[in-house]
Amino acid sequence: MSAFVPSVAREDPPTTSCSLDDGITLSASMAITEFHGPSGPLPHVPDDVTLVQFMLDSDHPSRPVKRILQGNPWMIEDATGRQIGYGEVRTAVQSPVLRKGSSGSKVRMRTHGLANAISSRWRIAEDDVVVCQEKQTPLHKPHLLWEVGYVVELTCHQAPYGTFCIFGPNHVDYPIAVWAVHRLGATVTCANPAYTAGELQYQLETTKAKVLIVHGQSYSVAIAAAKAIGLSLDRIVLFDPLENSASSSYKHLTVHELIKEGLERPQSYVERKLKRGEGRTKLAFLSFSSGTTGKPKAVCISHYAPIANVLQMAHLANQQPGPWEIVKYRTGGVAIGVLPFYHIYGLVVIMHFMMFYGHPAVKNYDLSSVHAIMSGAAPLSPELTNQLAKVLPQACHARANMRGPEGMTETCTTISFPQIEQKICTPGSAGRLVPGVVARVVKPDGSLAGFNEPGHLIVKGPANALRYLNNEEATKETFVDGWVHTGDEVTINETMEVFVVDRIKELIKVKGFQASRAAERMKKDPAEAAKIRTSITKHVADAKVNYKHLEGGVEFVEAIPKNPSGKLLRRVLRDRAAELRKQGKLSKPPRSRM
Repeated sequence: MSAFVPSVAREDPPTTSCSLDDGITLSASMAITEFHGPSGPLPHVPDDVTLVQFMLDSDHPSRPVKRILQGNPWMIEDATGRQIGYGEVRTAVQSPVLRKGSSGSKVRMRTHGLANAISSRWRIAEDDVVVCQEKQTPLHKPHLLWEVGYVVELTCHQAPYGTFCIFGPNHVDYPIAVWAVHRLGATVTCANPAYTAGELQYQLETTKAKVLIVHGQSYSVAIAAAKAIGLSLDRIVLFDPLENSASSSYKHLTVHELIKEGLERPQSYVERKLKRGEGRTKLAFLSFSSGTTGKPKAVCISHYAPIANVLQMAHLANQQPGPWEIVKYRTGGVAIGVLPFYHIYGLVVIMHFMMFYGHPAVKNYDLSSVHAIMSGAAPLSPELTNQLAKVLPQACHARANMRGPEGMTETCTTISFPQIEQKICTPGSAGRLVPGVVARVVKPDGSLAGFNEPGHLIVKGPANALRYLNNEEATKETFVDGWVHTGDEVTINETMEVFVVDRIKELIKVKGFQASRAAERMKKDPAEAAKIRTSITKHVADAKVNYKHLEGGVEFVEAIPKNPSGKLLRRVLRDRAAELRKQGKLSKPPRSRM
């Protein structure tokens, strides 16, 4: 078992003490300054590769499989059984991407094909500028293809343009699309498929997306948003052909068609090797986070951040002892792709950690052999836990891990992770801090909290995001001297387990998604107060994504309850809602967590 040791400062000789399982004694008179994850060095995190280069081209020591086995799929499409794997396949394409290491692979081949077609057709982000620091000479992207040898000799950083938006639910080619964009040095922004046209339009405008890759289920919304920002139809690519051809008179290209086209063309792009340290600042994703006020903010996430988070979790997974039957992350196993890839957790943990650690196939359902369960985004209530145990009796019998890690978009997912050696997690625990993360718990008076004392969680780690895009005020509030202010009130106990007590930031969570106060304020004109209940409910249903709908009904109070320091008393509101449900005054139970 690994040691979990806080940073401590002795004030007086210890008078009482407790001993952890690993033999480390913590004194009651030790003043806690910072909390750390497992002791020992974090595995090397490369900062000179992009995320796709890390996943497809490199062999990190933390990866349990050193040699890729033929025929081992990475992804399985549930509807058709179609498999996409890393196993060697024959290919006539002669490119540096495919020649390296083996004769080729389905994943790498499809990634190259899509990247090549995009580059050939659209000259990827043709108005982007690459800044050459030594001469400060701007070179536009078309020149880069011809002068790449000259440019690479300089210290170059791509400007944060060239963004591709992926809009839709999970798809077997979702990772291929992400990695193809990264091959080209561009940035990915993933949008919630439940968005309205207005919400998608806001994300497209904020990120200046050049191409929109769309699932058929989201097509009508995508078209409306694209028209609103003037994005041409030829810049809209479909994952699959539309089931109803009458829904569009325009023949959009599909991802599969582009892959085929790209594999038949000569290579038209040059994938640049990053300078040492460049991966820490080069943008990989613009992921949206609601925050507490105003519209959602685009979080700037570097290539280094998800790589670091994958290695943090792999480091923990590698520590699990025991026979294969009880190992939770098994080489060649199957991870169910339920969590959405557009969400930061699905994007990093499912799409990248699962594939990195065991090369498992990601499949969209089949619960017959579930042996470990994790929940996230919002606490899993005891009632829901019991329901889940009934639905999955086999997993429950196997003492499945029903648990929830702590994390957020601004930390590029995981801050804490359930103990890998535990069969059943500590009730209410979000696990222990992952390797490389340092945490402080700050009390309202600004002093640092000790064990079991509540306070605001702020964290520092290699996976922290860089900033908010074009929002200096919010950046200064959340990203302070390398620390991320999470907005969570937590306690940390003597075994370094994190327990989330409440939200300090004033927001409501619905099914794990954040609905800020600004999203709740739907009255266009206070004079229309007489029509409030119906008009507000209808307006929210028409204008906002479904997890912001007011399904619990609308109730008015004289004032929002607050304590003397101004903090919202959410418990009072929850109790009030529970009373209204008992009285039958709410149409259905609200799904929000306040």
